[in-house]
Amino acid sequence: MDELISAAAQLAWPLALVVSWMAGELAHRWTGVPRISIYGLAGFLAGNLALEVQGPIDHSPYLLLASLGFGLMLFELGYRINLRWLRANPWILATSLLESGATFLAVWLAADWYGAPPISCALLAALAMATSPAGLIRVLNEQGAGGQVSERAMHLTALNCVFAVFVFNLIVGVKVFQTSGDLLHAAGATLLVLIVSGILGALAGVLVPLWLRKFGGKDATLTFALMVLLVVATAHVLKLSPVLAALCFGLAARHRRSALGVAQRNFGALGDLLSVLLFVYAASTLTWANVREGLVLGVLLVLVRLLVKVGVCAALARPSGVSVRKGALSGLALAPLAVFTVLMIEQTRRLGLDFNYSLAPLVAMALVMQVFGPLITQRALGWANESHQHKEI
Repeated sequence: MDELISAAAQLAWPLALVVSWMAGELAHRWTGVPRISIYGLAGFLAGNLALEVQGPIDHSPYLLLASLGFGLMLFELGYRINLRWLRANPWILATSLLESGATFLAVWLAADWYGAPPISCALLAALAMATSPAGLIRVLNEQGAGGQVSERAMHLTALNCVFAVFVFNLIVGVKVFQTSGDLLHAAGATLLVLIVSGILGALAGVLVPLWLRKFGGKDATLTFALMVLLVVATAHVLKLSPVLAALCFGLAARHRRSALGVAQRNFGALGDLLSVLLFVYAASTLTWANVREGLVLGVLLVLVRLLVKVGVCAALARPSGVSVRKGALSGLALAPLAVFTVLMIEQTRRLGLDFNYSLAPLVAMALVMQVFGPLITQRALGWANESHQHKEI
């Protein structure tokens, strides 16, 4: 009997992945709902069912694979960012700075008004600044989306992720160094981490195109995927930022004119497999107890976050070259949040810090936006007439 239970426990994850994938395919075919919304819901249910049956689960064997899946999407996002556009239209950077800063302030004030502890207010506000690149990229690829709203959403996502990583790491650094009260030391350490992370990614973005020009064939999928794996793993080992490293890798690869063919978009079957694992894994780490505890504040912060992003993007739409409607839809497309927050928390846990005790509202936010975030982005793209689900990209 013990052997049967042990065998069932070992099959739990593969079975959860297959069931989640099947549920996502069927729901998408029948209703048009983004697949990743279903992956997240299925992962949450599977993770909590396993917790009830077999107790606490060791997620560590799947963390590296999930991080690789996230890294591939970050690389693709970085590859699709055009720095020349940012230079030509500085209002995009201004919009990102203002929407990120306003989101931080609004979420901080809302959490503080609700009575959350100061460390919770700060961490919730920092993570709320970001948009999950994984959620956005998957919806864009699934919908075959392209146009002003899609491009703005991608560029704003890349920028607000960088801001969120900096602020989040700064808060963690202050927490680590609070005994000495050395804020400058904390800020310097955070800045150094980001600089080294960026250099790591940029170095990969320079070396891989050189390799492909000299030795590579027509299909660069495996080359880029392996290097993303190496960059993400190196960032984890050196306690750097995998988010920034993977983004900079994509940016550098694009601007070294290393072309990704049509077959490589989303990294084909490898990307699809890792994306299922990523979204199921991220949701499986969210426990129902934390969701229930933080649901009211979590939903409040989700609404505040979305209203601020939509409002700022709409307010700065005309100076940045689009209609107010398209600006508001760009802000609405920034809804996804869950995967970024889950993996950032996992990263801090690897550093020996565990903020779960103070982040129940974040768990609730992550679950709500895991299910509804991609759906909101999908609707925004549809209202902008940029969703072409059957178009090849």
